[in-house]
Amino acid sequence: MTTPESNPAAAVVHREASPQESARANRLWWDANAADYYAEHGAVLGDADLLWCPEGLREADAGLLGEVRGRAVLEVGCGGAQAARWLVSQGAEVTAFDVSHGQLATARELDRRTGVAVPRLVQADAQRLPFRDAAFDLVVSAFGGVPFVADSAGTMREVARVLRPEGRFVFSTTHPLRWAFPDDPGPAGLTVRQSYFDRTPYVEEDAAGRAVYVEHHRTLGDRVRELVGAGLVLEDLVEPEWPAGRTQEWGQWSPLRGALVPGTAIFLARKPA
Repeated sequence: MTTPESNPAAAVVHREASPQESARANRLWWDANAADYYAEHGAVLGDADLLWCPEGLREADAGLLGEVRGRAVLEVGCGGAQAARWLVSQGAEVTAFDVSHGQLATARELDRRTGVAVPRLVQADAQRLPFRDAAFDLVVSAFGGVPFVADSAGTMREVARVLRPEGRFVFSTTHPLRWAFPDDPGPAGLTVRQSYFDRTPYVEEDAAGRAVYVEHHRTLGDRVRELVGAGLVLEDLVEPEWPAGRTQEWGQWSPLRGALVPGTAIFLARKPA
């Protein structure tokens, strides 16, 4: 799962960012920050676990994927491949990819450390999947890939292409409503600062004006239309509530905000027969 914190040294702007610029910026950002991200969040993520969101919902408890044993599974934006490793431990046949070589290096180190290896790790862009048609029974993404690509509708079409009939796509992202609020876990993060309908990308720039990190906003309606437009059927939308007694803050996620505003959206979709 990827839920990075903003770089205070970077200039934050809202401007257009092409698919190529977004992919380059995010690849380099994660290459540079993969080790630090794991050092900060690895204990919460677990080395072989599928954590859907900062609210603490884990697949072992939620059962959103159904039976995975013997299924061909693709993880989109795998990061350190913690989710892929959990899927391997459950008997799935797993392929995982990420845009960042740094993240994949972390994944291979965790393979060695845990003794649970992901058999197929691939460096790829979520907008152009290097896999054959109808190759997978299940596609999974926990905060990986979808919010970081400019052409997320294209990503949905690619996922539909590589899914077998009756295959399922389950992915989590920051809840679109959060786009209207500042990325602040405290009281300042409860005041609307921009329009929910403003889809201009969030861009962090270096001193030369080059994008070094990019996220793309879509409304809930946009996500539904992307899935339907790709020929998928939306079966469920899960908005995890902040659990009582959970004090863990993670970037903009906190007990204060979680009690009032949804932080995560998990989409469950199916490819028709």
